[in-house]
Amino acid sequence: MKESSVCEEHVYNAVYEEHSQYLYNFAYYKCGDTAKAEDIVQEAFIRLWNNCAKVIFEKSKAYLFTVANNLFLNHVQHQKVRLNYQRQATSTSKTNENPEFLMEEKQFMHKLEAAISELTEAQREVFLMNRIDGLTYKTIAETLNISQKAVEKRMHKALVQLREKIGNI
Repeated sequence: MKESSVCEEHVYNAVYEEHSQYLYNFAYYKCGDTAKAEDIVQEAFIRLWNNCAKVIFEKSKAYLFTVANNLFLNHVQHQKVRLNYQRQATSTSKTNENPEFLMEEKQFMHKLEAAISELTEAQREVFLMNRIDGLTYKTIAETLNISQKAVEKRMHKALVQLREKIGNI
């Protein structure tokens, strides 16, 4: 199959079956939105099909992950505008929770989001892939095309930084 063209439907389907879930997880960890992750995966595979003559089979995985990463970066630019608008909007919803609890919860969430956002992209990816999806360091290394030692180092740095930022909560 390695010598087959990605333009052949059965080869393309095999690439999809093999990489779609990992590509979805990759996109989800980057953007944190299931719908957007699905859109990124779909768009990445559309671009693979449209450029199948230019992409050799051995490079199809790398191509998909590169396209997904670029789509995510484009999404981030759009999200910056939306997030700034959301921060300015005030919430008028009513709840039955204790106001003190809600305030503490909101403060913790801001602290957690800030701590995760301050991680480097590499650290954040590894942290979320391991802690949320339960992937092993070896699987993460293969997915990101880096060494297992690099995964361990990124995870260690992420945990140290999160402990420093969040503290004893």
